[in-house]
Amino acid sequence: MKVVILAGGLGTRISEESHLKPKPMIEIGGRPIMWHIMKYYSEYGFHDFVICLGYKQYVVKEFFADYFLHTSDVTFDLAHNKMEVHNNYSEPWKVTLVDTGLNTMTGGRIKRIQPYIGDEPFLLTYGDGVSTVDLDKLVKFHRSHGRIATITTVNIGQMKGVLDIAPDNTILSFREKEDDDGALINGGFMVMNPQIFDYLENDATVFEKEPMQRLAAEGELKSFYHSGFWQCMDTQREMNKLETLWQSGNAPWKIWKD
Repeated sequence: MKVVILAGGLGTRISEESHLKPKPMIEIGGRPIMWHIMKYYSEYGFHDFVICLGYKQYVVKEFFADYFLHTSDVTFDLAHNKMEVHNNYSEPWKVTLVDTGLNTMTGGRIKRIQPYIGDEPFLLTYGDGVSTVDLDKLVKFHRSHGRIATITTVNIGQMKGVLDIAPDNTILSFREKEDDDGALINGGFMVMNPQIFDYLENDATVFEKEPMQRLAAEGELKSFYHSGFWQCMDTQREMNKLETLWQSGNAPWKIWKD
């Protein structure tokens, strides 16, 4: 299965960093948070990524174009115009970078990458959140119920979509969070069947609004509850929290070996 990562937004709530680079390229432990997300998916055997770009998309393209420079020791022989890469480790990744437009909404970005997905289910997440969700169990659950979409739900006070969930994990309604809510929210780490593209109209489509609401109304949206670690990076405070966890050597999402 391919992994689609939404990485094109402006990141206005963390503008201290995002005025220089896209939010998914803000670094935790010296590596972009999107790299952490990709490493996590890769540990479960998902190595084929489609990344939806927009704001400062060239920064992401340059990062992958020069990936060995970021991850290896390098000798530059200036006199002979040569470069030698030492101890280069090659990730088992195939990365498709798609410029989905500067002002395109989330649903529009997903719609634009349809040609790269084909007629098959795919994983979908945001480029600014890490978690310890069991991806194998997530995919197994999605395949078991036969509905169009599964989203990982978490119980935490964030400004995300609030869900009303039936006992069989069917999501009955989807709406934006209000200040006094204490309900389950959309934590990303989703699985979609290709029929999802029929719910996306154009660049102005906000995935978390009309498409999600329609899926819920039609009984096509299921919840996969995750009670473990989950953290998005919307603010400077949240970025500092993730950095502190990483520097402590106890980052919950780091399941790979150095």
